[in-house]
Amino acid sequence: MFKVEGKAVIELEVNKMKSSVCVRAADTLLHVLRRELGLTGAKPGCENGDCGACTVLIDGWPMKSCLMLAVEAVGHQITTVEGLTNSSVQSAFVSNGAFQCGYCTSGFLMVCHALISLHPDADDNRIEVWLQSNICRCTSFEEIKRAVRSLLHSG
Repeated sequence: MFKVEGKAVIELEVNKMKSSVCVRAADTLLHVLRRELGLTGAKPGCENGDCGACTVLIDGWPMKSCLMLAVEAVGHQITTVEGLTNSSVQSAFVSNGAFQCGYCTSGFLMVCHALISLHPDADDNRIEVWLQSNICRCTSFEEIKRAVRSLLHSG
């Protein structure tokens, strides 16, 4: 890391690719992903950690990128929704109509991907608890639960 006019150049590993970006110490991971790397799948919603629209995976665990500074992500593997292209979780969402307007969908995809990866035997209670971290104002919760259950019971 080196400094340039009040900013630092850091290296982030996003979707298995390393990129150098110039950031201020106060820049959130959400804004660096969107503005510096052009990865707009993580959405700015509440920007205080309540809605989950900005969820990404940090070393496989869901993290609200509006709450994490970009400099804190150095040395960690970051996965955005763009890194889930053609994944089983995306297919399950489509098959189960687990979205309406789509704004929250990327955050839910990230949470559901992590849930399935970390808890392949998740029961309904665990699914419910994990989905509480994100908000869908269009009320697609039942379809999202159905999509997760279809993946847990598919193999």
